[in-house]
Amino acid sequence: MRAPRSWLKEFAAIPTSLSSDEIAQAFIRVGFEVEEIIETGVDLTGPLVIGDVVSIEEITEFKKPIRFVGLDCGEGKIRFVICGAFNFKVGDLVVVALPGAVLPGGFEIAQRETYGKISDGMICSSRELALSDEHAGIMVIAPGQAHIGDDAIVLLEINDTIFDIAVNPDRGYALSIRGLAREIAGVLGLSYTDPVEALRSCEFEERGIGVKPVLETGASVLYLTTLGNYNPQSPTPLWIIRRLEKMGMRSISLAVDITNYVMLELGQPMHAFDRSEISGDIRIGRLKTGESFITLDSQERNVSPDDVVVMDDKRTLAIAGIMGGAGSEINELTTELVIEAARFDPMAIAKSSRRHKLSTEASRRFERSVDASLAQFASARCAQLLIEFAGAVHIQTRSSGKPVYAPIVQLDPQYISRVLGIDVPEQKICEILTMLGCDVDADFNVDPPSWRWDLTQPADFVEEVARMLGYDSIPSHLPPRPLHASLTAAQKRRRAIALSLAAQGLSEVQTFPFTNDALIASMGYVAERASTYRLANPMSEDNPVLRTHLLPGLAQVAQRNIGRGAKDIAIFEIASIFRNSQDLGPAISPELGAKPSDNIIADIFASVPVQHLHCAGLLGGKIERESWRGKARSFDHNDAIAHVERILELSNLSYSLKRSDFAPWHPGRCVEFIIDGRPVAHAGELHPRVVEQFSLPLRSVAFVINLDALPQTPMVRAQSVAVMPPATQDVSLIVDTSVLAGDIEAALREGAGELLESITLFDRYAAIGEGKVSLAFTLTFRAPDRTLTGDEVSAMREAATAVAVNKYGAEVRTA
Repeated sequence: MRAPRSWLKEFAAIPTSLSSDEIAQAFIRVGFEVEEIIETGVDLTGPLVIGDVVSIEEITEFKKPIRFVGLDCGEGKIRFVICGAFNFKVGDLVVVALPGAVLPGGFEIAQRETYGKISDGMICSSRELALSDEHAGIMVIAPGQAHIGDDAIVLLEINDTIFDIAVNPDRGYALSIRGLAREIAGVLGLSYTDPVEALRSCEFEERGIGVKPVLETGASVLYLTTLGNYNPQSPTPLWIIRRLEKMGMRSISLAVDITNYVMLELGQPMHAFDRSEISGDIRIGRLKTGESFITLDSQERNVSPDDVVVMDDKRTLAIAGIMGGAGSEINELTTELVIEAARFDPMAIAKSSRRHKLSTEASRRFERSVDASLAQFASARCAQLLIEFAGAVHIQTRSSGKPVYAPIVQLDPQYISRVLGIDVPEQKICEILTMLGCDVDADFNVDPPSWRWDLTQPADFVEEVARMLGYDSIPSHLPPRPLHASLTAAQKRRRAIALSLAAQGLSEVQTFPFTNDALIASMGYVAERASTYRLANPMSEDNPVLRTHLLPGLAQVAQRNIGRGAKDIAIFEIASIFRNSQDLGPAISPELGAKPSDNIIADIFASVPVQHLHCAGLLGGKIERESWRGKARSFDHNDAIAHVERILELSNLSYSLKRSDFAPWHPGRCVEFIIDGRPVAHAGELHPRVVEQFSLPLRSVAFVINLDALPQTPMVRAQSVAVMPPATQDVSLIVDTSVLAGDIEAALREGAGELLESITLFDRYAAIGEGKVSLAFTLTFRAPDRTLTGDEVSAMREAATAVAVNKYGAEVRTA
């Protein structure tokens, strides 16, 4: 939004002593971003005057047609210049740069000979004066708007400062000179004159029946002002043209220029229709069926029932709040006008604008919401200007609908001081809110102004007071460190596990929590592990249920990457799964004005599925490639088991192992981890059917840990530093192949006593005999206060072996 200083001064009493930078800083203090400060006229020096074209000689003997123009510049003599433009005639008033003038870009004007003639100056275009980008011809001033010899720099208000301001979506009122002037007046403590106040008493005599407005949907207020006796040849006043140019717009015709001018001045977009092209009433609503429609930019657009449109009894006249139609636009034969001003639904305009990929000055304002009461006053302002400059006659103004305003808010002045952390007197708060347009009574019931739809709760008024006081006036204090500003124990564990797996070369992935019944069944899940929740509105019909396990998603990720050339896979995911283990209560949307009660919170949790946090990994292919260092090695079930063991040890948990036939693992090649008698994890080789289904490398392995089932333990467990030397003993036991190594280890621990520091399985030899296997362990003993003797260590070794022999029929291997 551009804002010329000369226009802002009409409503805010900005002193000349105030610099442009100070004004820009004031805008910034109240929350606007000043993208650019444009100083116009600083690189232009006169003499620049208004001249009357008294003669034109066409010079045609050159390759490019040229005119030799005689000008009366009020000097008592005729001045001749060479000009290549053809958009003017004898009797027109033009802008002339006399010798000695310097135009923008450092272009100096001097008397010179060209095309065999002496050119004593230059006739200027808007572009050459840096007034606009218009360069189709030179500037022609309408009769009666200037006099011969006038200083064009003063007449055209060339010396000005233009602020280019970025307006936030919640500050639609600031897309007008009226709104920005109010802001600058408030922050600088200047007097402010609201242009709407002068329009409240504006009345027009009715001279007939105007077009009737009918409001169906898509707007809250609609005003239609019908005008007759409009002169389409009336020129746009020069001061309006210049203000439009400073705002980045070009002059089109008087009626269109005035609607644009009022939009920029007050913030209310409007549209002018040719009444002769309207059949019956003007209605705002939606079409029953779509239709093609040509807009003012000559583009054919398909208007759908989702669009809010302006229409008469026969056809569509405009896409509401965005752009009018070519069939009812103002032309050189128009003598009767209908001026439409409405307060459209911001959401409807935003959707239509994006649907048609058409953003206009009008749509940008309606999307941000315009003043609910402004349609009435903007219509009056537009009629006022058209009557004054086009000789129009007011026929009738008719309206439909009623403005909808923000509710009155009960405000506690002390609340503002508490939130800002500074003492703000009640009188100052009242002064600021009143300046912003609010009505404040003795009990601090605040009625927001019609243009501030966003002021709906006390916190909104805190922001307004802070803006006007200046954020730099609020002291900066570091807040006290919250007691809860740290990760929970579960969060710390999750982060440590993820970092550990990543450090071991696994890549973390994230998959969607959606799957399908066929995939669940193909993995071999049954009973509770296959029971899930069906989504009421799935993202894809291919995956209409919530996942019950992480492994299917990991397998699909592996399959996709293998299809793209990956040979080895090592991935993991930490995420939630869902099991349909309870009936859910109805969905609850609690009131937002207060904290829900404990019962409501309990009902909320009862209405959503239980979400178990799992950690799963999938490994396939080579863990080590063949090289001069050694032979290649593929992932096997020991790698999956080792990852689970490291995670449980990282969590400082003790566990036991058990053989398992859990799907989707290979029967007999899956290990179940048990803590406190409860299964918490599984690891091993995947079933060949699953490997084939997802085209995984042969004998791929996987692991899954139920993190929610792990007991909470400290992530760091301090251990004393041993000062005495350890004593180690190896023992090899022959047992049946049906006996688990974990059971033998537990038996050895039981018999070894308290001085056993650690026990490690270092060898498993299966070629010992049919149905037999040899398990070799290293037992480490250490006393905290002395060095153990050989007899003590041997006795503890024999005691440990005896328990294994008695419990599992183990035989000590001697060779």
